[in-house]
Amino acid sequence: MTINFTGNYSEQIQKLKNEMETADAIVIGAGAGMSASAGMSYGGERFEKYFFDFHKKYGIKDMYSGGFYPYDTLEEYWAWWSRHILVNRYDAGIGKPYTDLLEIIKDKDYFVLTTNVDHQFQLAGFDKKRLFYTQGDYGLWQCSKACHDKTYDNENMVRRMAAEQKDMKVPSELIPKCPVCGASMTMNLRCDDTFVQDEGWYEASGRYDDFIRGHKNLHVLFLELGVGANTPVIIKYPFWKMTAQNPKAVYVCVNYGESSCPKEIVKQSVCINEDIGKVIEAIKN
Repeated sequence: MTINFTGNYSEQIQKLKNEMETADAIVIGAGAGMSASAGMSYGGERFEKYFFDFHKKYGIKDMYSGGFYPYDTLEEYWAWWSRHILVNRYDAGIGKPYTDLLEIIKDKDYFVLTTNVDHQFQLAGFDKKRLFYTQGDYGLWQCSKACHDKTYDNENMVRRMAAEQKDMKVPSELIPKCPVCGASMTMNLRCDDTFVQDEGWYEASGRYDDFIRGHKNLHVLFLELGVGANTPVIIKYPFWKMTAQNPKAVYVCVNYGESSCPKEIVKQSVCINEDIGKVIEAIKN
């Protein structure tokens, strides 16, 4: 059973500020709500601005569903994805909630676990060695058949695809092929069992595990930001469990419309039902 947020907003903000100042370590768990708060919405006007033609032809209503659409050709598939990567990874700018959060915790002992794939934490200046992107990265490609465990940077080719596409198709010669088996490349995003966990992925996973073990019995703040119900087993459930196992730990959930915690840890929790950017700015100021 979970309990929804009912406390006074200003009191919850003060509690969070106190915990951030006094914690021995901060483990940040960030989901899609963090980037949505930064203005990187996958629907509405932003979607219409960049993908009006795909909406008109296929009836696609947002960027998320467009990523799963069975396009007729690889030329269309890569026209979609090159545009998607460009606006969400390379030309997106840095979201203010990310830079504000770094300003608050830069001198703390912290680690970031995120299901986001837009690279915002690294762009904002967070220490790369303190980041674990569990679900992939828009900036990486892999073999569609996962014939080998290696990923490839895609910026130069993505920019060419976006610049040279016509009528929702990239030139056929730009379609990327696996250098090992010759199959088509695809995004390095976890959506099925072909997701490639490369050397960098395992190194980051190991650093995260070491961080958790090294702070096991200390005053740890588990700061959950914008994590929804799609993949709760990655951030939300482990944060609940680790808080329950450590009486010194504190769990914080900041999520507009979805702020709650289990009744078992309610006395160790701070739940704030508000926009993430607004909360982070309030703490910073």
